[in-house]
Amino acid sequence: MNELGNATFENYVGLEQGFSEMAYQLTSHVLTLGYACMLAGLLYFVLTIKNVAPKYRMSSILSVVVMVSAFLLLYVQTENWTDAFAFDKEKGRYFLAEGSDLFNNGYRYLNWLIDVPMLLFQILFVVSLTRSNFSSVRNQFWFSGVMMIVTGYIGQYYEVTNLTAFAIWGAISTVFFIHILILMRRVIKEGKEGIPDKAQKLLGSIWVLFLVSWMLYPGAYLMPHLLGINGGLFNEVGVVAREITYTIADISSKVIYGVLLGLVAQSLSKAEGYTIEQQEL
Repeated sequence: MNELGNATFENYVGLEQGFSEMAYQLTSHVLTLGYACMLAGLLYFVLTIKNVAPKYRMSSILSVVVMVSAFLLLYVQTENWTDAFAFDKEKGRYFLAEGSDLFNNGYRYLNWLIDVPMLLFQILFVVSLTRSNFSSVRNQFWFSGVMMIVTGYIGQYYEVTNLTAFAIWGAISTVFFIHILILMRRVIKEGKEGIPDKAQKLLGSIWVLFLVSWMLYPGAYLMPHLLGINGGLFNEVGVVAREITYTIADISSKVIYGVLLGLVAQSLSKAEGYTIEQQEL
């Protein structure tokens, strides 16, 4: 399997076996759902930004930026999918289209390169760190977030052609991933101190959401090998499963995460005496 060089798994499926109508359309619809949810999230965060006290609004502003970035790049990825494959009437399946660009998951990595640092920064504008240094945590979030994405981006190019390189780059990315989890756990633990019970419970929910949604990304990264890269029908299933997994992870870690952070900020604002009537005009 080297006809396409370091192209990603989806292209090899499109070259050798093609996609059934169901697999092709399901993937297209899932990708569309992803950017549609980001647009809906954008409207939500814009309309609710004044529901929290001014000191917490930077978190909502970062959510707006994340939604714009995710919407634009996921839209481009959806267009990339529809352009990369064409329907073969004789075989009744979708194959790589001649003269078109290959499908590239790199658009997701570009999106994450923008969004991951901001998603990590967001919580720092809502919670108060009681022991850790704000600047130190922020810088560690930025460094590990960027390195996690860059090393994962490099690794995904070898998922078909060089399993050793794929595993090495994936392992390096995982080191930064684990560091982020440790930092986030510390931030949430410190953030719970001295705040209302409702806000504490919401922060607990954010930790569970963060842990589960972020764990989906390594699963999607490994999907071609988890389902068998040479396994006939499993190739097609692996493509669909990966895009579904990535989409669920993106919606959970960006939209739902941002909504929960906003609810924490609302709870803290209310405890501090802020009301909607005090909105700035």
